[in-house]
Amino acid sequence: MTAADPGDAGVRRAAPLGTEAVIALGANLGDRAETLTAALTAIGELPLTTDLRASRAFETVAVTVAGENEDAPRYLNAVALIRTRLAPSLLLQALHGVESAHGRVRRERWGDRTLDLDLISYGQLTSTDPALTLPHPRAAEREFVLTPWLDVDPDAQLPGVGAVRDARERLQDRS
Repeated sequence: MTAADPGDAGVRRAAPLGTEAVIALGANLGDRAETLTAALTAIGELPLTTDLRASRAFETVAVTVAGENEDAPRYLNAVALIRTRLAPSLLLQALHGVESAHGRVRRERWGDRTLDLDLISYGQLTSTDPALTLPHPRAAEREFVLTPWLDVDPDAQLPGVGAVRDARERLQDRS
């Protein structure tokens, strides 16, 4: 039996405000490292958003509709975790604004880009809305998302999938 600290008597710990959101960042055009750093700064400055934590940047091969493309410029990828009180649709809209501010042009699906920001998860929320599918429908299939996510949160869980570590191991076993 341990004695209670009388200084804690009657003290309630407030739960962190907002919902944890997971954002994947990628860039394969321009000064990739500078772009990721600037994007992280912009994400950290979003209204009603706190507690930004970011992974290290990982260099990866470009993935296109046809698969991996060793000839395309390589990506730098990272993952950011935030706490936010923005609704998921407003958060996604804000992320698109950050992309645009960094020269993102949507010409082709999975094409080269100055900045790509994907909302991977928003708490435990699930959505099949085509405008905002949560969690991101291909997150568990992307080692370039899972590895940085584990770098910033080794105990990460992907809603509907389970442990991010297990999802990454399944991917590695297939290759």
